[in-house]
Amino acid sequence: MLDVKFFDTVDDSLLKFAVIMARYGNGWLFCRHKQRTTWEIPGGHREPGEAIDDTARRELYEETGAAAFDLNKIGAYGVCSGDEITYGMLYYADVRELGTLPPEMEIGEIMISECLPESLTYPLIQPALYEKTMEFLNKKRQSLYKLCPRFPV
Repeated sequence: MLDVKFFDTVDDSLLKFAVIMARYGNGWLFCRHKQRTTWEIPGGHREPGEAIDDTARRELYEETGAAAFDLNKIGAYGVCSGDEITYGMLYYADVRELGTLPPEMEIGEIMISECLPESLTYPLIQPALYEKTMEFLNKKRQSLYKLCPRFPV
């Protein structure tokens, strides 16, 4: 059984992948690997010597074609399977411009959806990442409202 846990801090050397919940217009960006029929949140493995923020930027471009975006770090998480735990960093991106998908990459298509698709590649992991992102966005909205309470956020 897989379990997803969130952490305040994780040593950078343990972060193996970056996952990016990305908004474009009124929907979320999801991608489908060329060899799968299921959908996933954009993300992927960290290259040797690569900063985790650079991993997030690279993966978002490679898997969605995002050409212009703002990237926000949400926090570290771990996927626990038995005694083993694999760590990653979760991000939120506000995508302003989509380019074309790099044809040499493994992504076959992208989808813009108002919610999580039913057919997920990682159904035990992705809903937890989506919920954590929604918590992050709600806290961000509340903070903005405190700064300027006359205008609803």
